[in-house]
Amino acid sequence: MKMGLREEKRQQTLKRITQSAMSLFTKHGYEATTLDAIAEAAGISRRTFFHYFKSKDEILLSQQAGLGEQLVGALASEPTRGSPAETLQAAMGKIAASYPLEELVAIDKLMMSIEAVQSRKQANYIRDEHLLLEALRERWPEESDMSLRLAAQMAIGLTRLSLDAWRSDGGTRPIVDYLDLAIAELRREFGGA
Repeated sequence: MKMGLREEKRQQTLKRITQSAMSLFTKHGYEATTLDAIAEAAGISRRTFFHYFKSKDEILLSQQAGLGEQLVGALASEPTRGSPAETLQAAMGKIAASYPLEELVAIDKLMMSIEAVQSRKQANYIRDEHLLLEALRERWPEESDMSLRLAAQMAIGLTRLSLDAWRSDGGTRPIVDYLDLAIAELRREFGGA
């Protein structure tokens, strides 16, 4: 279904706000960047800003939020053959490979520097797991709920583990390398999971 003009304009404004904010955060630092500066750089009023985001924190979260939505979307584009775990693995690999390294490093550094963002990010993982579980239930209604919950939890867990390993290593290699390593370790430990 084609996006209407109003929604298209809204999406363009959202993107402009986000890009302006990320540029200012990178250039001046998160704390030094004001909402007024973000609004001015995006070409909107401060009041309009609040129609899109409640705070600067939400802008950062929007950069890493949506993991559940991304996984659900990637899952839907995968072929219907294969188990939930195999299909999720393929979908996760495509998502991880799509992140430009420099952008991921910049976003991660900002997010790790703000405690409030870290707390909300942890809560987002639970939300993402629920979104993914619903998509798995819809696609594989014949599978046991325990099996599908395990697949959803493993997908989110592998993502978190990959990000942690990537961060510990200094963010010098693509995130997909760490996802592949985490999956290999899972298979080694649990034999073909």
